[in-house]
Amino acid sequence: MKRHLIAVIDDDEDVRDAIRGLMRSVGFAAEAFSSAQEFLRSKQFSKTACLITDVNMPAMSGIDLCRHLSGAGAAIPTILITAYPDDDVRSFAEATGIIAYLVKPFSQEDLLDGIRMALDGTA
Repeated sequence: MKRHLIAVIDDDEDVRDAIRGLMRSVGFAAEAFSSAQEFLRSKQFSKTACLITDVNMPAMSGIDLCRHLSGAGAAIPTILITAYPDDDVRSFAEATGIIAYLVKPFSQEDLLDGIRMALDGTA
């Protein structure tokens, strides 16, 4: 069975570690990054099957990362997470095919449902 790589990008170390731990506990390969730039420079970038990224991060936001990936022709199924719900961001997510837009604290089930949709291509 192929193990799908899930990339987690969040500037909050506790959130990053918790999500990476959850991914590994259910059998996914998972790598965590503290910034979008760190992810883009990594060797994992090209191997990522699903991206979980915080919306609000310094330097490059999750929205900026999605735009960058799309513009480079490297769109990755993405789940946006945020502690600061915003109707404009939600609208962007809906308009651009983001798999899920989750507000912290979100349930493990909602996150795992989003990942399953991303990996199954059913979004």
